[in-house]
Amino acid sequence: MDLVLKLREARRMRGLTQRDVARMSGVGEKTISSFETGERIGSLKLKQLERLLSAYGLSPADFFGSTIEKNMAPWELDDTQMAIVRLMDELHTLPQPLQSKLLEKFRLMVETVTDVQTGDYRGAPPAGVVPAIATTRDRS
Repeated sequence: MDLVLKLREARRMRGLTQRDVARMSGVGEKTISSFETGERIGSLKLKQLERLLSAYGLSPADFFGSTIEKNMAPWELDDTQMAIVRLMDELHTLPQPLQSKLLEKFRLMVETVTDVQTGDYRGAPPAGVVPAIATTRDRS
């Protein structure tokens, strides 16, 4: 989902008009309109985006994560994406120290799978992975 659509739909989901958002955020109504039409999206400044997101009650993580896309257009996500979204939602309910431990383990698993698929073992196979041994039979 693109930035223009996300901005417009985030406002609509909150039941706000562009005028409401302008009052709440300090970003001009015409400026908001030009962002939502895509006319000036390239000139959107980080501070403006932060103010708009605050008016919508969203954090940058919410806005740029898949959660908001799931809420706006769940039909656009395939089964794998939906499973990832559900997993991430469940992860966010866990205590922070546990989240960090699980994320580190997941990162290591992804790196291991990537290394195995590309054949890049960086000199040695990952722990627990037994390298395949090529054998040939002598058929004399």
